[in-house]
Amino acid sequence: MRRLLLGFLLLLAAPALAQALRTEVVAGGLDHPWSIAFLPDGSALVTERSGGLRRIAGGTVTRIRGVPRVLAGGQGGLFDVRPHPRFAENRLVYLSYAHGTARANGTRLARARLEGDRLVGLLALWTATPLKPRQVHFGGRFLFLPDGTILLATGDGFDFREDAQRRGSPLGKVMRLTDAGRPAPGNPFAGAEGALPEVWTLGHRNPQGLAFDPVRRLVYAHEHGPRGGDEVNILAPGRNYGWPVATRGRDYSGATISPYRRYPGMEEPLLDWTPSIAPSGLAVYRGAMFPEWAGDLLVGALVDREVRRVRLSADGRTVLGQESLLAGVGARIRDVAVAPDGALWLATDAPDGQILRVSRR
Repeated sequence: MRRLLLGFLLLLAAPALAQALRTEVVAGGLDHPWSIAFLPDGSALVTERSGGLRRIAGGTVTRIRGVPRVLAGGQGGLFDVRPHPRFAENRLVYLSYAHGTARANGTRLARARLEGDRLVGLLALWTATPLKPRQVHFGGRFLFLPDGTILLATGDGFDFREDAQRRGSPLGKVMRLTDAGRPAPGNPFAGAEGALPEVWTLGHRNPQGLAFDPVRRLVYAHEHGPRGGDEVNILAPGRNYGWPVATRGRDYSGATISPYRRYPGMEEPLLDWTPSIAPSGLAVYRGAMFPEWAGDLLVGALVDREVRRVRLSADGRTVLGQESLLAGVGARIRDVAVAPDGALWLATDAPDGQILRVSRR
């Protein structure tokens, strides 16, 4: 009943919202665009899962050369891109991607300097090892925290979901690293026997949304469930987010993954979706164009082909409601980014993908 009521409310909201929004194509012909990041000059970098990196400036799309070789296939490829917080000084750009071969692969973080239309001085900073044998569940989202450290999400590798609970495994975690790729000082399990010192949180399945709210100073993440059980969580160091011990999802065969929807010592999700909407891309809205969205979460949805606005309480710890944005676009939304002017930029997941700009009419 709750799901049906929510769907009814979303349908009621959609026409009014659609009339208030203007959508235009910024760039097209992109091969499964995965991530959007803005540079200080207002231009944008966009990754393509097949291994391409593009720069969009003034309506022109330019190819960036010198991108690392990525394992493109299955769910693997080039994932997230972010400029260093001091990009104006050091010109450093960070990338996450699937590294290795079809039979031995893992999530990797690397950096290079952007000089004109070329990356130079490429340096691999961190790789999830030991490498796994299938091209699935890489995670791959990352962000910079205000202290200059990096949070990097990894998937559970699908066949290794129990590793999400093992502190000594890099799978199913959010890692906290320095900008040089080393374990960040103050991590919760540093010095603990059998634990990786870079682990910040554990118990994740396949996180593909990660966002920091500078006002509330909270980190939000979402992850794919199997059949149901997609989650949005507020992350805090040392916390366990349950997978696969506690989940609201079922296996793809319909079998029960765990008898527990919740478990002592494991965090409850802020929000979960069953059936799955397949969330990908996450932003906390802090912009001037849509002040009524201030502090809300904007979630891309691959299956539901929309942007889901999640309305939050003032402290950001309670969900007040949801609204469906841009369902009429009819595209799988892979990433959501807030531009410097407050407009939304969206990446559509397709072999002929687009970057869309959403503004107020």
